[in-house]
Amino acid sequence: MKKTFLLFVFSTFVSFSQSTDEVMLKQIYKSALTDSNCYSWLDDLSNKIGHRLSGSEGAAKAVVYTKQQMEKLGLDKVYLQEVMVPKWVRGEKEDAYLQVGSKKISFPICALGMSVATPENGLNASVIEVKSIDELKALGEEKVKGKIIFFNRPMNPEHIETFHAYGGCVDQRSSGAREAGKLGAIGVIVRSMNLRMDDFPHTGSTNYADTPEDKKIPAAAISTNGAELLSKLLIENPNSKLYFKQSCQTFPDVLSYNVIGEIKGSEHPERIMVVGGHLDSWDLGDGSHDDGAGCVQSMAVLEIFKKIGYKPKNTIRVVLFMNEENGVKGGLKYEEQSKLVGENHIFALESDSGGFTPRGFSVDCDEANYSKILSWENLFEPYLIHIFRKSKGHTGVDIGPLSSDKIVKVGLQPDSQRYFDYHHAANDTFDAVNKRELELGAATMTSIMYLFDTYGIE
Repeated sequence: MKKTFLLFVFSTFVSFSQSTDEVMLKQIYKSALTDSNCYSWLDDLSNKIGHRLSGSEGAAKAVVYTKQQMEKLGLDKVYLQEVMVPKWVRGEKEDAYLQVGSKKISFPICALGMSVATPENGLNASVIEVKSIDELKALGEEKVKGKIIFFNRPMNPEHIETFHAYGGCVDQRSSGAREAGKLGAIGVIVRSMNLRMDDFPHTGSTNYADTPEDKKIPAAAISTNGAELLSKLLIENPNSKLYFKQSCQTFPDVLSYNVIGEIKGSEHPERIMVVGGHLDSWDLGDGSHDDGAGCVQSMAVLEIFKKIGYKPKNTIRVVLFMNEENGVKGGLKYEEQSKLVGENHIFALESDSGGFTPRGFSVDCDEANYSKILSWENLFEPYLIHIFRKSKGHTGVDIGPLSSDKIVKVGLQPDSQRYFDYHHAANDTFDAVNKRELELGAATMTSIMYLFDTYGIE
């Protein structure tokens, strides 16, 4: 009799709890879809401010704007955290063409982030096409010296998860110039990281590591259509020379800021739950998907909690990180300051995969907390959220440095099929973001924050 009674009480409690959570998630999604400012915030960031490359005027304006918007939410605290960031300037529009007989055939290119400039009159040299860094190294200095290296390995279309395709070829962009320079190459052209065939070159950082300044060689991206055409022409005209010119510059680091706002926890203010995205963007478009979307979705988490009257048990903190694209200085500074004052982060959530329809989460945690997340699958099912993938170290670049005695890290996973059509390119603009998809992402983020705030970590 006693055992039966206890089972009845337990099942009643579970049923009540489940019902409460279902009601709360409905309320969260309703608020996000009918009463959120996240789309209008993105409109302002994209169309009134524009690109937000670290150290730029746009980045400085974005800091002021987002701080003002968070202050309007009536949060318990809004403040700026100083961080020194790189200042790299693209300069005038890049130029490239292949000389085929008397004809000059032009190609869409853009300098890779942090690249050095070409000489003032540009570079003009023979081209060697390779598919990988290993293939480059196999050629040796004798064949590479004095040449322009053309890295032409496409993203693998067989991968359903497009970030796997990206990871399979991005080393050309990040390390290509460094490795080619060691063998005496004078410049590098890299196929854009894009599954679609188009005329948009996609930028992104190249990393010279400890290469001496006078040994750095210029690096540029070429569009996917441009890469296909260049490859074809080189087969037909192997002795043709490629000309390209870019005038980018790197200046001394400048002062910028992480933008932070928080609601103090009602029961455990010393336990901190972070949600964020990166405020900086590349300079070709206006960074609406990468990562204006993640920033406004993160702000919307606190907006939704305020509007539905939810009082979190733990401190919920939004961090808009500066300089994810070419240095991660914001994420590193946040962790450094957190350690200095002994803060305890129990949870971190990042949105940095575009403002597309949310599909679920990547999760970096132990088995006990992963099981807890899986127990919530049925709560997310009505909202078509179905991915709960364990992914060590792949939840977000800016929350990556965060460390505490025990922390759960989660990355929002939107549908990724279109993301690399826009990633780091001139078409990453406000018109590429769908209002409803953006708001669904904000609701999904708020929901996982609510559940972890309510039930804690194991």
